[in-house]
Amino acid sequence: MENVKLVECPRDAMQGIAEWIPTEVKVNYLNHLLRVGFDTLDFGSFVSPKAIPQMRDTAEVLRKLDFTGARSKLLAIIANTRGGEDACMFDEIQYLGYPFSISETFQQRNTNASIEESLVRVGEIAELSAKHKKELVVYISMGFGNPYGDPWSPELAASWSSRLYREFDVKLIALSDTVGVATPDTIGSLFNIVIRELPEVEFGAHLHSVPSDVISKMDAALQAGCRRFDGAIKGFGGCPMATDKLTGNMPTELMVDHLRHLGYEQSLDQEAFTGALRLAADVFSSH
Repeated sequence: MENVKLVECPRDAMQGIAEWIPTEVKVNYLNHLLRVGFDTLDFGSFVSPKAIPQMRDTAEVLRKLDFTGARSKLLAIIANTRGGEDACMFDEIQYLGYPFSISETFQQRNTNASIEESLVRVGEIAELSAKHKKELVVYISMGFGNPYGDPWSPELAASWSSRLYREFDVKLIALSDTVGVATPDTIGSLFNIVIRELPEVEFGAHLHSVPSDVISKMDAALQAGCRRFDGAIKGFGGCPMATDKLTGNMPTELMVDHLRHLGYEQSLDQEAFTGALRLAADVFSSH
């Protein structure tokens, strides 16, 4: 059976919640997730606490994690070089994730920088990653369109992916549907282009969606050759700018069931996964 990598994103699920989630609650949840066997755990972020208050305890959370029996690599989101330097202090982190929007409006809103300024940051973070033996993951946010009227096409998204690879040797790129505007057609079109033109790059899918569209979007990416998917248990999280309140992360449990139905290998500990599903209901129940 062909393997599909699953990236679980509790950071994305938690970051938009205004009510404080206690550090010990986060640690307990992440310790459960570490035992499931996801390829990668997007566990926290090193960004301004003013911008993302919920993630201000990421360093403390990391120091309290129990890696006994852990089966996942850790990914931390950063928004600038300073965040990258903070993340690189921890040997336990394997991936640095940088959100690079191809929408000028969103790049300014998300990282307080223009696209051109963000390219400079990518170069700095790429050097930092190499120095500290981390791998850089660049998220092409607004990769399937945007609500601002900024230019978009599959070809434009592909050209930015090509530039990131050729100028900065970025070999792991996640195409991101930030506000849930992607359709199976645009997903298939973009993945077909980038996978054909950049075979040296591993492409992932970070898709936000209403639950009813999850399977069709996933099938479009799979048929185009994508074998790396981000999700969050119960579909928690998503972008606060999405117009539909049901637009959240791709629910991991739906993706797991669908991949199993199609015959793809995931190598998950089912008992640990079931426990994490139960725990998620408690972690997020009051939110």
